[in-house]
Parts: sequence; C-alpha cells; structure tokens
Amino acid sequence: MASVKLTKVKKIYDNKVVAVHDFDLDIKDKEFVVFVGPSGCGKSTTLRMIAGLEEISEGTVEIDGVVVNDLQPKDRNIAMVFQNYALYPHMTVYDNIAFSLRLQKMPEDLIYEKVTKAAEILGITEYLMRKPRALSGGQRQRVAIGRAMVRESKVFLMDEPLSNLDAKLRNQMRAEIILLRQKLNTTFIYVTHDQTEAMTLADRIVIMKDGFIMQVGTPAECFDMPANLFVAEFIGAPKMNIIKCELLREGDKYYVNPFGTKIEVTGEKGRELASRNVRAGKILLGVRPEHITLTQQGGIPTRLEVNEMMGSELHLHVYTEDETRLIVRVPTIGLTNEQRKSMVYGSALNITFEGKVMHFFDPETEKNLLLD
Repeated sequence: MASVKLTKVKKIYDNKVVAVHDFDLDIKDKEFVVFVGPSGCGKSTTLRMIAGLEEISEGTVEIDGVVVNDLQPKDRNIAMVFQNYALYPHMTVYDNIAFSLRLQKMPEDLIYEKVTKAAEILGITEYLMRKPRALSGGQRQRVAIGRAMVRESKVFLMDEPLSNLDAKLRNQMRAEIILLRQKLNTTFIYVTHDQTEAMTLADRIVIMKDGFIMQVGTPAECFDMPANLFVAEFIGAPKMNIIKCELLREGDKYYVNPFGTKIEVTGEKGRELASRNVRAGKILLGVRPEHITLTQQGGIPTRLEVNEMMGSELHLHVYTEDETRLIVRVPTIGLTNEQRKSMVYGSALNITFEGKVMHFFDPETEKNLLLD
C-alpha cells in the first residue's frame, strides 16, 4: 500500500508569508495525482513537504498511515524526479542509476539486475556507459526516472520533469510516463504548470492558486464542471470565454442575453438551474471556444481581429460591438478555400452557441452556480 494523506498542511516563510494554506488531500494507493497551477501557487512547495525537503509549518503528512513530518527524506520510502535531472556529471548512466543502491550496500549482481531492467523499460540500455553530457534532454530525464525506479519506493514524486524539454519531446515523454505508470503500478504525485500534462496523465487533478486548492477532481470533472472562474479559465486551451450578461427566468425556463440576444438554457444545464431554483440576475457566462460556431444568419455580430492557423483548426479572435474579445475554434475540415481567404482582419463574422454548453458563475464570488 502507498496511500498519502495531507491534513491541514501549511507552509509559512519568515513567520508571515503563507505559501500553502490548510492543504487537505487523500491520495489513494496506486493513484496518479497531478498538482497543477500557475507559477508561485504552492504546488512544488507542497510536493517538497511530502518529500521532506521542505519543513511543514503546520498540519501532518502521512504515508501509509504513518506521520512522516519528522522523518528524513531517505526514511520516507519515496523517490523523486526533479526538473533539472540532478545527475552526477562525472558518473556514467549506469553509475547514476546504481548510486542509491550502492549507498544501501546492495550486492553488485542485484544492482546490475535492477539497473539493466530499468534501462530496458526506459529504452536507455545503449547509453549505460555514457556520461550525462553525451545525452539529449529526454535521455537525461529517462536516466533520472530510472534512478528513481530502482529504489522501488512506495511513492513516486515528480516535480515538473518535462518542463526543460521541447514540445515534441514533451509529448513523447508524456506517453512514456503513462506507460511507466502502468508497469510500476505505484502511487504518483506529479507537479506541473502545464494543464495538458495534467489532463492527459492524471487520475485526479489538484488545481491550485495562491497556496489554496481551487478544485480537486478527475480531468473530466474539472473540464465539464469547473468549481469557479479560475478553474474555468485555467483548464482548457484556448481558455474559456467569459461574458458579462444576465440570467433571465420565465417560469421553469432560463435564458441568457449576451450582446442583446436571447438564448434559452437547454439540456441538463437548464434542468439543473430549475432544480436548484437559481435566481435571475447578473452572471458571468462561460462558453468554451470549441462550443461557439459561425452562422450565416442571426447570431451575434463580431469582427475578426486575429486568425491563428493551428493545422486541423482555426483559432479566431473576434470582438463584439462592445469590444468584448472572444476566441472561436473552427475545424478546418469542411471549410472552402473561399471561406478561409475571407477570414482576414476586420471581416464580419456572426457567431452563436447552444444553451446546453453554457457555464454560469456568480460575478461576486466567482463560484459555479451549479455547484454547492
């Protein structure tokens, strides 16, 4: 078993700067949990407190039911992979991976077995006699992961391990980490500022801001039902469009009135508003770029400001008559050459969206009106 529990964990620097506020989280055995958020949100600090590299100001950290606040990192049975690889430059790949095992006085034949097995899983067998300087960034990161693997620790901690890699290599390494997780079958706690990594890797995401937990949930839960405005704009690329408007009610039906239009809230969202008896009034309306479509008749009139060609889709940055900026994702398949050529700066485009894809936030608390 390798469960991890954080109870009211807090980190305070110099008796005044609070980096992490009352962090509560239960991580199940063999679960892959990702801490995600912007720089300075406290995610790496929280990970380092779990690892024992950062002192806990208040609260407790338990691994398998044992409070580890006062245990040294080496006694917590965890393995950590750092952003900068932290390899010994004068040692070969083999010796880097074997280093911690030799500290444990493990027999050399067993060390050889463990190192070669890890190298085979990671695809770095041919590099075992090389020095780190002769490796690419992705290969160095594999070595760092291999060094953690051979320890057979209860918990794997990874602090932004892919942030130093280029985009293509990040995609490749993400897939390799997913495969590695399946082979190791252990508990992972992973830190990143990249929401794509969080969405593709995690069983559950912990979204943080300014040392506070904003939401904990599966990738689908955080995407489909963001707890607040911050999560709504953070998860999803491009970010969710936010529109100031009013929520109107006529009997059991609800409507919104963005930019002088009137759109009925339909589907599950409409039924949920009615069941919760949500009051009419000013709201912040959220609509994801992929849920906005172009229309030939009616809709909301806009002008095109920027057209980003992304390959399989266009990202159209448009602005409305009141200068509200919106982003629209348009699949390129089905577009004629004439339509593509017409999408230039200043072009008139009418947009629309359905009532079933809307999100509703309180303009004061910024909380999702459909969540308790």
